[in-house]
Amino acid sequence: MECIYCGHPHTYELANSHRKCRRCRRKFSPKKIEKIETIIECFCKDVTTFECAKKHSLSYLTVKKQYAAIRSLLVRYLEERYQKRTSTQAFEEYIYLEKSKDPIKDIFDGYNFLTFVYDERCIYNILMPDLARFKNSFYDDGLNQIYYNQFRHFLRSAKITKNPNHPLIYEFWDFLESFLPKFRGIKRENFFFYLKEAEFKFNFDCVKLKSVLRDALLPTKAVRD
Repeated sequence: MECIYCGHPHTYELANSHRKCRRCRRKFSPKKIEKIETIIECFCKDVTTFECAKKHSLSYLTVKKQYAAIRSLLVRYLEERYQKRTSTQAFEEYIYLEKSKDPIKDIFDGYNFLTFVYDERCIYNILMPDLARFKNSFYDDGLNQIYYNQFRHFLRSAKITKNPNHPLIYEFWDFLESFLPKFRGIKRENFFFYLKEAEFKFNFDCVKLKSVLRDALLPTKAVRD
């Protein structure tokens, strides 16, 4: 097996199953690299944490930790890319509400964010302050219909009638609504990371996603291979 760092064709196995290069003398774990590659592959295919761990006999906590690290990497990558944009064409405000929720009763369980189109074909999202902080006063005053009327034009279920600034925004919202239910429940504090995951997967294909993740998680030579 060749060295993942320098490409030297001769490495030898150590007692702990790691390998060591005869030229650069660096050590690496083939099993660890294989595990990372497997997790990247599962993440790219929208395989859930539980399904990935079960299918490949991996620790659930290990996969969960790696998925969280991947999502954090994507957030940084998307932010850096947006900061280098050359133009911004349009933006729209949106409230995402799970299909099981009642648009009138549960409006403050929604997630409010702005969706931008930049550099012609890329989407970028900014999550707005959490609506849930208004929930107690919402129930106390009992003005369900009034609050709903104020927010309903942001809801997909309300069938927005105004002319869209850019159709790509609506394509992304449709993509998001089919993407999020795959995870069968997302903790509120983690919604932002799933939103950005959807943003990345909408903007780029799986080849690009694997390239970004391998570059960040694997040694340089292993990435080139």
